[in-house]
Parts: sequence; C-alpha cells; structure tokens
Amino acid sequence: MAASPLFGLWSNYRPRKEPLIISIFISVAANCLYAYVHVPASHNKYYMLIARGLVGFGAGNVAVVRSYIAGATSLQERTSSMANTSTCQALGFILGPVFQTCFALIGEKGVTWDAIKLQINMYTAPVLLGAFLGILNIILILAVLREHRVDDSGRPCKSINFEAANTEEVQISQGNIDQVAVVATNVLFFVVLFIFALFETILTPLTMDMYAWTQEQAVLYNGIILAALGVEAVIVFTGVKFLSRMIGERAVLLGGFLVIWAGFFILLPWGNQFPNIQWKDLHNNSIPNTTFGEIIIGLWKSSREDHNELPTGCPIEQAWCLYTPVIHMAQFFTSAVFIGMGYPACNVMSYTLYSKLLGPKPQGIYMGWLTASGSGARILGPVFISHVYSYLGPRWAFSLVCGIVLLTVTLLGVVYKRLIAFSIRYGRIQESPS
Repeated sequence: MAASPLFGLWSNYRPRKEPLIISIFISVAANCLYAYVHVPASHNKYYMLIARGLVGFGAGNVAVVRSYIAGATSLQERTSSMANTSTCQALGFILGPVFQTCFALIGEKGVTWDAIKLQINMYTAPVLLGAFLGILNIILILAVLREHRVDDSGRPCKSINFEAANTEEVQISQGNIDQVAVVATNVLFFVVLFIFALFETILTPLTMDMYAWTQEQAVLYNGIILAALGVEAVIVFTGVKFLSRMIGERAVLLGGFLVIWAGFFILLPWGNQFPNIQWKDLHNNSIPNTTFGEIIIGLWKSSREDHNELPTGCPIEQAWCLYTPVIHMAQFFTSAVFIGMGYPACNVMSYTLYSKLLGPKPQGIYMGWLTASGSGARILGPVFISHVYSYLGPRWAFSLVCGIVLLTVTLLGVVYKRLIAFSIRYGRIQESPS
C-alpha cells in the first residue's frame, strides 16, 4: 500500500525498467533474508517481520506493470491485455500452493550447505524459488523489455513519461480527467478486493464451524477450493475478453457485482438444522448466559468422551452457534462458484476502465493509488469479517456484505455514464456500439 504510489510516481518520470528492477531486487533480498533468518543469535522474529515487510514493499511494482500496459496498448487492445496479465497472476496463485506442497516433501530438516550456512528445507525452499524467479525476472527485463508507448488509437508516442514529453504531446494529453470517476473507480476496486479478502479469510473458520472439519482437513480442502477458484478465474479472464467486446466493460463490471451479491446471499443460513457444537475442553463458567444453560450443561456432560482428540465443530464461546442454522454444503459450493465468477470479472474490469478514463498521459501515480486502495482492502477485509463473524455469526456477516455490495452497485449506477475513455469523452475516438 505504501510502495505502490511511490513506484508509480517514479515510473512517470523515469524509464519503467528502473522501478521494476529495484522493486524486484528488494523482493529477492527480502527472500534471501528470510532464508537466513535462523543465523542471528537473537531477535529472529524481527528479522522475519522485516523480510516479509520488504516483500510487500517490493510487490508495489504492480502499479508500474499496469501503467506500462495502459501506455503500451490502444483502447481496443487494453481489455485483452489486462485480462492476460490477470490470467498470469491467477496461474501464479494456482501454481504457488502446488510448489509449496511439493517442497513439503523435503521435510523440516532438509539439507544444509555449511559453506554458506544455507538450510534448504520445506520452509526455505519456497522463498529460495521466489528469489530465483526474481533474478530471472530482472534478467528478462534487461534483455527483453523495451520502453513503448502509444496513444489511445494505437499510434506510437515519442515519449514514455512526463519529463521527455514535447510540447505537442503535452497538449494532446491535456484535458480534465474526470476526478469523480477516478475516485469512484478506486472505491469500486477497494470493494472488489475487500470482498474477496474477507471471503478468503472466512473460509477456514466457516468450514470448521459448519462442517466440524479438523484444522488439517480445513487447510487441505480449502486449499483445493482456492486452487479450483484460481482455475475458474483463468476461464473467466478468458471469457470476459470476448464478453466485454459484445456488451462493454461497464456492463461486465455491473454483472460481476450482481453475481458476487448472489454468491453472498446464497451463503445466508436458513432451515432448522444446526451445526455440531464444540463441547470439549469447556468449563462451566465459559457457557454463555442463555436460556439454554441447563440443556447445554447436560449435553456437555454427556458428550465428553474422548479427551485425546482435538475438539471439532462450532465453539460454544460463539453464542450464535446455538441458534444459527448450518450453511449447507450445497450452499457453500454454489456460493464459492458465484464469487469465483464475479470477482475476476470485477477485478479486471475495474482497472481496465480506470486506465481508459485516465487518458494518454503516464498513469503511474494514479495506478499507484488504485493498487494502494486494493492493498488497504486486503488489510481491512480480514479484520472486518473476523470480528463480525466471531461476535455476530454468518447471518450478520454475510448480510452486511450483501449490503456493501448493493451500495457499491448503487454507486456504479450513479457514475455509470461517466466511466468512459478519456479520448471518447473528448471526441477524439468514437465510442463503439457496446
């Protein structure tokens, strides 16, 4: 969140290779620090925090990537190019856990390279792979990437940033950007990332509470579910490239939000079946002060069978477990499919429309703010859902999410006509029928 605007501003005034190489180098150095976090005699946890913080800082280069694509493509090419980039990102989300699982075969001990004090085990192998891929990326940037910029019609521009722009190009770039549309799109993107972050966060506690899964089962099954959603996202990214040509990006964005709303609405609990209650390791003074107290105590006494197994089910400390119906498995999987369909469509359409309404001038700083808003959503989403879910339960949590999505759809309806390309707004390019 902090790095995105900085790298974006940097890319506006200097060749984009510079922030890309520096940001990737920071990530490589951070991964190497993580691999050597066992070496210091003390304060290891602080070195680990520094390493993870630097990885997050290096990830701010997403703004530079998106601004490069925005500047290197015409309006007709933009949606397809953004979707292709998102497809690669989704493939990374799919393959990452696969590599992590394979590295688990190395074990905790692994092998040690004494000469350089390097331990290669299931914990360090992923970051070492990340460092290797980062170095490979730097080599590819130096060898392959070239500075390139075209206007919205696809005609090559002489300059790639503000500093080198001549008077004629500055005049072409002049025009008031619709700041209302800019702010609205940032809000839309925030909500998109907010919703998926909270869905990703709630998966494990929800499935453990509703279906009495163990921690191991929750990690395994939810990992499979997220991988399947990644595959679904790749399919959706491919589909929206063609769908947006027929009905337009704004319609796809609106449809994506409605599909997300349907997904969370389906998750609302209903019926007369209740989740299994986690009674084990319960003490009398931890029982909520409810009218069911005596019944609870009786059930608790009759259910303490095996003290060796970890308790499963909905924890009695969450009082809503006693009166909230279970979310059926069919509900859960249907909801996951809907959310997995709506999220990628909204994601790619948000920053595609954003790049188009900004116009021909370099977009680094604006893309930085967009990426920062998404990062902020990934911070606040888990905090929001974990507190609401723990204290009020899924009915309140998912009802509030449905309300947030409806408010977002209302905002989209208000600014719908303003979400048009800069060049179309000023009559330099005719808007397509869609």
